[in-house]
Amino acid sequence: MRHLLRGLGILSFSTLLLTCLAVADEGPLDKSEPKGITPEEIIKRFAAKEKEFKEARDQYTYRQDVKVQTLDGDTVDGEYHQIFDITFDDQGHKSKNVVFAPQATLQRIGMTQEDVDDIENRLPFVLTSDEIPEYDILYVGMQQEDELHCYVFDLAPKEIVGKKRYFQGRIWVDDQDFQVVKTYGKTVPDIRKKKGNENLFPSFTTWRQRIDGKYWFPVYTKADDTLHFSGGFGGDVHIREIVKYQNYKRFGSKTRITYEGKELPPGEKKEPDAVQQQPQN
Repeated sequence: MRHLLRGLGILSFSTLLLTCLAVADEGPLDKSEPKGITPEEIIKRFAAKEKEFKEARDQYTYRQDVKVQTLDGDTVDGEYHQIFDITFDDQGHKSKNVVFAPQATLQRIGMTQEDVDDIENRLPFVLTSDEIPEYDILYVGMQQEDELHCYVFDLAPKEIVGKKRYFQGRIWVDDQDFQVVKTYGKTVPDIRKKKGNENLFPSFTTWRQRIDGKYWFPVYTKADDTLHFSGGFGGDVHIREIVKYQNYKRFGSKTRITYEGKELPPGEKKEPDAVQQQPQN
């Protein structure tokens, strides 16, 4: 977000981890080593599942509801709100159809293309086996997340290459499905150019829920952060961002969707979705 946003340049890994710990609502962190499996094996298994998840989600339609607000104290003084459907055309190509987009009232920040790309593609962070080499991954322990028992890992990009954007933060991996069920962190790097041209990005939490009894898809993202713009270009801006992902439906095409290496046949009986508490607005 650009200051009309401004935000936090790439944080030091240790600073971000302290922030993660400060906002965590989970149970106590058990720092002991996992039993019966190594951290390296966990990483290998969840990365493979993430690749399946990414391919599967590309074959689902869903609605995404995005709201970004600036706050002066407890008062909302600007808002961007858009609701759109991700669908498929007659040729099976993915498309975005905006169904609600009132005039934005943001005055202290402006939505940039990087903001839109992050909201649509990076807040539901995915770390596949293809991307593992790009990250430093640190096992930090085990933790209860609602009714789930999770392995916890901290991630940071090894280096920033060109204009590519990365995730930096913490993930929770379910110890039964070996799928990521929650992420906390931010997309990096922040973009700081001369003459006060800054494009900054908030820290966020994304919760996932099991869909069709198979895949843990993102259902809710929330950011509540203060972006620190430099010098005389506006100072601090408190923002709140809420993204909801709703109405997941598998697209009825001839594409193949697999789970644990096996193709899911059309019309397969679906298991009940896992019930997972979601935060309130």
